[in-house]
Amino acid sequence: MFYYFKKLVPQSVKNFYHWFQAITANLFFGFPSRNLTVIGVTGTNGKTTTCQMIVRILETAGKKVALASTINFKIGDKEWVNKTKFTTVSAWQIQKFIFQAAKAGCDYAVLETSSHALDQKRVWGINYQVAVITNLTREHLDYHQTMEKYFQAKLKLFRSAPVVVVNLTLDKAEEFFKFSREKWGYYLEDELFAKQKIARKQSEKIEFLEAEKIKLKKTGVEFVVRGEKMELNLLGRFNIENALAAIAVGLSEGINLPIIKQALKTIKKVSGRLDEVTNDQGIKIFIDYAVTPDSMKKIGELLKSIQPVGSRLIWIFGACGERDQGKRPIMGEIVAKFADLAIVTNEDPYGEDPQAIIEQVFQGLIKKTEKMQEGKNCWKILDRRLAIRKALELAQKGDWVLVTGKGAEETMAISATERIVWNDRQVIEEELARRKKSDNDSVF
Repeated sequence: MFYYFKKLVPQSVKNFYHWFQAITANLFFGFPSRNLTVIGVTGTNGKTTTCQMIVRILETAGKKVALASTINFKIGDKEWVNKTKFTTVSAWQIQKFIFQAAKAGCDYAVLETSSHALDQKRVWGINYQVAVITNLTREHLDYHQTMEKYFQAKLKLFRSAPVVVVNLTLDKAEEFFKFSREKWGYYLEDELFAKQKIARKQSEKIEFLEAEKIKLKKTGVEFVVRGEKMELNLLGRFNIENALAAIAVGLSEGINLPIIKQALKTIKKVSGRLDEVTNDQGIKIFIDYAVTPDSMKKIGELLKSIQPVGSRLIWIFGACGERDQGKRPIMGEIVAKFADLAIVTNEDPYGEDPQAIIEQVFQGLIKKTEKMQEGKNCWKILDRRLAIRKALELAQKGDWVLVTGKGAEETMAISATERIVWNDRQVIEEELARRKKSDNDSVF
């Protein structure tokens, strides 16, 4: 009942409540963010990975760090899973977290900061010293209504931070530099236009970071920054961008490139982000959080570029309920472009009809193409476990399977008020064991 009551309350009233809660929490905990250096990371995609990279760099440099991200919380050596399904938790919770971090003697708090939290003033009173933006693509238009309002929400993080780090390929990237003393801008070597665009519009000095001599490999990437060769065990050009943002933060905090290089090289994976599920059945399986058209396009391009000849890509995906409905068919169209076989399934429907969501996504999958034909190479399967089972039954030795939308999440919101325990990796591993048992039984 409380859920449905909240739906009737105007957002402006809710925002006033969040603001009042933030003021109260700051007063109660004594404005704890003043006792350490706070780094805020925002953007449509890449926030979680960038936060993990920043933390590793700071820790390698000998700093004690706290982290609040979509997938986990961390204070020094203590770490636990974020089960809230919120990128940025409530004002009271985040102030309590920062207070605990300061009390534990942390030098830094790295906070993944969402546009919702910024717009709702949930992070009011947090003394951000460094603000980072990774990118800005279509997302959350159910809430913000327009990309301009989405942009303005992100911009709020940069109004008081003395140090800013900006992806120079952003539209209106120069807007993020207006309020800061120390400015860092990054781009890849074939995006020189980004530097030139900003340089023409800015009289203030910007520290430019360029990734040069880029090499994309099947096990990771290599690139050079200011003469230092960097190696990542993470795939994709987008992870070079994430790394550049983290490098800029490290440099702004006085950490030298050799230490940053050492830190980045030790990152083997980020949970739920192009995270491989190893197995002995000859199938390559990845799970990823991708929930936007842009992130799905980048993953599709990446996997198709490194797949062996003759290998098929089987993609299981869906769309979240009570979110931007306009992106659903777009996501379907993107999957149709890259997948050989596709299964549309359930993914956090919240208060919406899950079958209706699937139908919206599916219409994009079969739109404008004869490639995808229902029952032949694409299916609608409501039960997410059965969708994964179907994909593994279809998979032949050498095929690649991609499951997107949930990443490392631990729960699924199956209605407006009900959540169930759910983890894609665990379900995949269970279904792999089932498949293996079935294969063994068929031998006898």
